[in-house]
Amino acid sequence: MNTHQHAVKPIVKITSEPQNVAADEPAFFVISVTENYKNIPLEEVHTMKMHLLLVNDELTWFDHIHPEEQADGTYYVSETFPSSGKYLLFMDYKPIDHPAAIVKHTIEVAGKYLYKRSESDTKLASVIDGYTVILVNGKDLKTNTGQSLQFSIEKDSILLEEKDMQPYLGANAHIVMIGKADKDFLHIHPMSDNRFPIYAETYIEKAGLYRMWVQFKIDGKIHTTDFTVEVSENEEMGENHNGHGAHH
Repeated sequence: MNTHQHAVKPIVKITSEPQNVAADEPAFFVISVTENYKNIPLEEVHTMKMHLLLVNDELTWFDHIHPEEQADGTYYVSETFPSSGKYLLFMDYKPIDHPAAIVKHTIEVAGKYLYKRSESDTKLASVIDGYTVILVNGKDLKTNTGQSLQFSIEKDSILLEEKDMQPYLGANAHIVMIGKADKDFLHIHPMSDNRFPIYAETYIEKAGLYRMWVQFKIDGKIHTTDFTVEVSENEEMGENHNGHGAHH
């Protein structure tokens, strides 16, 4: 086959320093996105050129950081992991002239192990820093149809409105959903809706339990809340089930 086409996916490589990452010790990561052995430029998406989402295998720990572009075109970031075990790193980026992509990378962290019971019960309310965040329609999530995610936020018995939120990454909030069974990843960016301080729309292809993290910014501080939701099979659309993870 000698047809030359631009359909080759860029190659993503991540290396860590030290090579053996340990809990409670900073690890430094260098990420490269290359084509024909050259680093290629990335577009800014939601105010950043690269989003790095990190979770432990049990989906009880989450972090969202932004690698910084270096002079040589690679991206550099550090992270300190709280416990030993397996971690998943999701790199979300969009090279110029290529579609957006999410690449999953797995690492093993050595050192002390902190046991945390994995979340298997649905959790539709999350409290952080005095804010109670509720996924109002969390019992209604179904596969293979447009879904809305509607959140209320209350503090000191007062319901917050959209105008109380500060932009975070170019939107009202930032939402990630990861499937518990096969770690399907959905990156969801809210839109404006005057009924809810945080509102988003997404499309979920697989039924099952998902962990969800919602980050929002008020008074200059970023708050991270977590939820556990059960997505049920949409009976009307069952034939369309194709078993692929969706991201938005």
